[in-house]
Amino acid sequence: MEIKTGDKKALGLLVNKHKKTAFRIALGLVGNKDDAYDISQEAFLRVYRSANTYDTDQPFLPWFYRIISNLSKTWLVKRSKRENKMVDVDDASYLLIDSSNPEDAMVKKETAAYVRNALLKLDYEDREIITLQHFRNMSYDEIADLLEISKGTVMSRLYYARKKLADIMRSYYEQG
Repeated sequence: MEIKTGDKKALGLLVNKHKKTAFRIALGLVGNKDDAYDISQEAFLRVYRSANTYDTDQPFLPWFYRIISNLSKTWLVKRSKRENKMVDVDDASYLLIDSSNPEDAMVKKETAAYVRNALLKLDYEDREIITLQHFRNMSYDEIADLLEISKGTVMSRLYYARKKLADIMRSYYEQG
């Protein structure tokens, strides 16, 4: 990893390779695109500053994910203290909606708003596990490696998180 030597060009290459992933992970965790952008930028700065602590024998993504996750947790605590809970529910990029049919896109965008609001009502661990599995399309094994938990724990947490999300979504549809 050339960044360990302070190579800024290597940092630029790393940013270009992982910027979309970083943004989407942060967006899934904090639910606000401006905050997600700030978090992803800060994550790359932290990678650069702490590159000498990175073990090159280990995969990069789990290490980088922990940086993003820790920044997201800290950001959410600060945000809750400020009681600024603004969410960009119109940002359909969260669910990576791709549709050439405008009517279909509108329905998907509305559903995305419901899902995003419901996700934000979950606690951090539930939101995290659902985001990784359903919106980042990671396998159980990849999530287990990333979060440093067993595959069984991933499956269990996903089961209960999905149940909670389903209950929240059911209440949205019953109200509206």
